Amino acid sequence: MNDPVYNFGAGPAMLPFPVMQQIRDEFLDFNNMGVSVIEISHRSREFEAVLARCDELVREVAALPDNYEILYTHGGAQMQFAAVPLNLLGLKPAHKAVYSETGNFSRLANMEAARYGKIVIASSGKDNNYDAIPPLNRDMIDDDASYAYITSNNTIYGTQYREYPDTGDIPLVIDSTSDIFCRQVDFSKTGVVFAGMQKNLGPAGTALTIVRKDLIGHAMERTPSLLDYEVYAKSHSLANTNNTFAIYTMSLVMQWLKDQGGTAAMEKINREKAAVLYSIIDSNDFYRGTAQKAHRSMMNVTFVCPNEELDALFIKEALANGLYALKGHRVVGGIRASIYNPMPLAGCRKLAEFMTEFARTKG
Repeated sequence: MNDPVYNFGAGPAMLPFPVMQQIRDEFLDFNNMGVSVIEISHRSREFEAVLARCDELVREVAALPDNYEILYTHGGAQMQFAAVPLNLLGLKPAHKAVYSETGNFSRLANMEAARYGKIVIASSGKDNNYDAIPPLNRDMIDDDASYAYITSNNTIYGTQYREYPDTGDIPLVIDSTSDIFCRQVDFSKTGVVFAGMQKNLGPAGTALTIVRKDLIGHAMERTPSLLDYEVYAKSHSLANTNNTFAIYTMSLVMQWLKDQGGTAAMEKINREKAAVLYSIIDSNDFYRGTAQKAHRSMMNVTFVCPNEELDALFIKEALANGLYALKGHRVVGGIRASIYNPMPLAGCRKLAEFMTEFARTKG
């Protein structure tokens, strides 16, 4: 590609270019079978090998302990907003959970969970327009709570947990959709981690859900079978026809991630990519970052120009320069550069150059 277009979309997001090439090459003839990967049976020996390899790569890249199940669940991340309470609220008689509200998606998650039990909002960033991560610790969590819930990275507001809160003996549930595998994480400190595939893992519509084994088997009686973690665990996520193409693509992404050096190497380059963009924002009065510095995300860099007219012009001219999908979320407007794992450093440098020139000519 002589003139690459860099996709800064929040999701569905870009995939690594080598992965896209492999998908293209195998799309019509997978594994020398003469048929496409999207045509083979989910119960075939060939797909079972794909699924097993994806499991193996997730466990290796995440350094995942043996007491965790790897599930490929339907409906993307938002389906887990219901699946989590349906599976976990029954852990204790109070049917209670504690949520930290750090943005739009955590708000949607606690609203959904409230349909199934008592939800306590222990902390919220709403009063400050979610520009920082509010505190959460074990002292803020009731002893009779079944779990505590956070969203690790907020795509709309550009904030991210530097470290996960210590919830002690209360299982920690993390929606890690927009920063899964962007850095090293100790999964042994978590109860459930889920991520919609469409940002760092693959196509939209399916989620990777990692569950500590002792938390499986407690679903409420009214839980639909395809939201029950035990059903997924017993069937290797194949109780019905799963999204085979999404899992196949994710296996390629995980192999690519391993080839890059895993999460340690990815964290290093992600920090460098973010620093390239934040340095322009901090050194130029033309731009204003919308997240507090101590809470800025490595994955979603959010900022505004001096007025909405310049925001719109920035987005238009950026697109003409091969910088795609920089428009901020409709809830907040402004500009958002989503720089997930597949975004190369070159893309961030090109955006930084554009930002510098735009500020010089429009400021």
